[in-house]
Amino acid sequence: MSKSSLPLLTGSDALACCTPLSREPMSDEQAAQVAPLLKALADPVRLRLMSMVLSHEGGEACVCDLTPAFDLSQPTISHHLKVLHEAGLLDREKRGTWVYYQAKPEAMTAIMTLFAAGPVASTC
Repeated sequence: MSKSSLPLLTGSDALACCTPLSREPMSDEQAAQVAPLLKALADPVRLRLMSMVLSHEGGEACVCDLTPAFDLSQPTISHHLKVLHEAGLLDREKRGTWVYYQAKPEAMTAIMTLFAAGPVASTC
């Protein structure tokens, strides 16, 4: 199966059938589906944004709460948040003129499962 014929999966969907890396090697197809998710997190700004959202009071943060921590414009921060959202890592909700972001619990669980060192039950 070529990369172009793979169904587009994001977030926890892309990780759903992956056993922990320490248990067995990934297939080409699994690696092709998981790589975009990890690529979204591999950017230092996006990794910091993810951390800030996860650690923010109530587990959600407004763009207006996140922008002051960076020497970047609000549109640039919004772009990075959009990448995380499209990768399936964040949910978003518009309230008035602001957008609030919250980490998807199932995506966080899937990432932890992927990198788990011990035996973890597979959902496949």
